[in-house]
Amino acid sequence: MDPKTCTITPDRGRCAHHTPSFPSSPRHTRPDESAGEGSYQKANAAGNAVALGARRNNIQKESTVRISRNLVIMLGALAIGALWFEPAWADKLSDAINAMPQGTGAGQIDPNAPAGFLGIPGAPHVSPVLSFLWAIWVGWIFSTVGAFGGVMAGVGHMTVFGLGGYAKSLGKNTPLNKIVTDSIKASNQWLVGTSGLISSFNYYRMGRLVLPLAVALGAGSIIGAWASAYFTAGKVSFSSYQGYFGLFVLVLGLYLFWETSPAGQAHKKKAKEAAKAFEEAVKKQKSGEKIDESAIGVKVKAFTMSRCVFTFSGVEFSFNPILPVVGGIVISAIAAFLGVGGGFLLVPFLTSISELPMYLAAGTSALAVLVSMITSIITLVSKGTPLDWTLIGTELVGIVIGSIIGPRTSKYFSDTLLKRIFIVLALYVGIDYVLRGFFNYRIFG
Repeated sequence: MDPKTCTITPDRGRCAHHTPSFPSSPRHTRPDESAGEGSYQKANAAGNAVALGARRNNIQKESTVRISRNLVIMLGALAIGALWFEPAWADKLSDAINAMPQGTGAGQIDPNAPAGFLGIPGAPHVSPVLSFLWAIWVGWIFSTVGAFGGVMAGVGHMTVFGLGGYAKSLGKNTPLNKIVTDSIKASNQWLVGTSGLISSFNYYRMGRLVLPLAVALGAGSIIGAWASAYFTAGKVSFSSYQGYFGLFVLVLGLYLFWETSPAGQAHKKKAKEAAKAFEEAVKKQKSGEKIDESAIGVKVKAFTMSRCVFTFSGVEFSFNPILPVVGGIVISAIAAFLGVGGGFLLVPFLTSISELPMYLAAGTSALAVLVSMITSIITLVSKGTPLDWTLIGTELVGIVIGSIIGPRTSKYFSDTLLKRIFIVLALYVGIDYVLRGFFNYRIFG
C-alpha cells in the first residue's frame, strides 16, 4: 500500500494499515487537545481545592465537637461541685434564718409563711414564666448590645423579681441579708457566664479569638475573681451592693454614649473594615478559591513569657503577656464583686493597652468573662452561698433562646438606636440604684 494513502491515528501515531510504529519524534499536540488538557487541569485544581476545603471543614467540625464536649464536661464539673457544697449551704442558710426574729412584721421571719426564694419562709416567689421571659430578654441583649446584658440580669433579680427589696427588709447587718445578696450576685454570674460560654464558642469557630491572650487574661481573671469573691462573701449588705452596682451602671451608660458619638463610631470604622475583609476571605476559601492562608483567622507565630506574636488578616500584632494578666486581675475583681461580665472594661483594655484589633477584642474578652464568672461562682459556693436551682435553670434556658434569637433579629433594629435607648435606661437605673443603696432614697415610689 502506498504510504501516502496511509492514515495516521492521532492517539498513537501509528499507520492504520501497518502495525510497526513510526520512528519516535517530539509530540505535537493539537489545539483542541491542548484545550482539553487545560480544562482537565482546571477541573482537577478545582477538585483539589474542594477536597482541601472539605478536609478543613472536617477538621473544624472535629475541633468544634471537641470544644463542645470539653465545655459540657466543664459545666458538669461545676454543677457537681455546686451539689457537693449543698449541705454546707443548707446549714448556713438555716442558721441565718433561725437567727432572725420570728413574726409577721418587716425584718421578721414567719415560719408558717409559704417558702419562696431559696426556700426562705415569706420570701418572694419568682414566677417561672416571668423569669423565663426576662432571661430571653437578657439573652437577646447579650447577643446584640452585649455590655448591657449583665446589667439587665442584675435589674431582673434585684427589682423585677423583688429580691433586692426583700434583702433590704431583712436589716442591713443581718447574716440573711448578706446571704441573699451573695445569692443574687451568683445568679447574675450564672447568666453572664452562660452568655460568655456561647460567645466564646461562636467566636472561636469564626477565628476571632486570640487564645494566648485570652489565656493570659483568664489567668489574671482567676486571681482577681477568686480574691474578690473570697474576701467579700458574706460581708457586703444589699444596700452597699446596690449602690456600687448603680455606680457601675452610670459609668457603663457614659461608655455607651461615647460609642454612639462620632468619635466612637470613627473608632469602630477600622473594626468594620477588618470584619468585612475577614468574611470575604472566608467566603473565597469556602468556594475553593486559592487564597493566602495567613488571611484566615488568628495565627499565633510565637509565644514567650515576655512577648506573643500573632497575625490576623496578614497583619502582625504583638503584646506582652504580663499586661493582660495584671489587667485581668483588676477588671475581674470589679466584675466578680458586682456580678457582671465586665466586657465593657475588657474591650477598651484590649484595644488600647494590648493593642488588639476591635474585631478580635469581643471574642477574646468573652472567654475571659467566662473564666472570671466560673471562678467567682465556685468561690461563692465554697463559702456557703446558696442558689435557687429552679430559678437559675429556668433562666439558663431563656438565656440560650434569647442568644439564638438575637443575631437573627438584630438586623431589624438600628444598633445606634438600641444603644441610645439603653443609655437612658442606664442613667435612670444608675442614679436610682446609687440613691437607693447609699442614701435610701427612691426617685419614684
